[in-house]
Amino acid sequence: MKFRPLHDRVVIRRIEGEEKTKGGIIIPDTAQEKPQEGEVIAVGPGARDEAGKLIPIDLKAGDRVLFGKWSGTEVKIDGEELLIMKESDVMGVLEGAKASRKAA
Repeated sequence: MKFRPLHDRVVIRRIEGEEKTKGGIIIPDTAQEKPQEGEVIAVGPGARDEAGKLIPIDLKAGDRVLFGKWSGTEVKIDGEELLIMKESDVMGVLEGAKASRKAA
């Protein structure tokens, strides 16, 4: 299934955090926090201003981004857990970082 977000919304796949500390201690799943980093999967066309002019989104598919801990709405599409959030909920893009394929 192909999903296209509307307006200024983006679809993000969480990128898993480290399962070990720097000292080599393995962190159990129950103690791990949900990652606040993800890969943009799809973006909407953008929001409209008061005059009806389209304001395009600065993000593009493949960008690696940081977002707030409680941002977005979790959805399951084709068995994959994804987040849908407004562009304004994204705090920034990690430049020069390639998103890994490890999904949450």
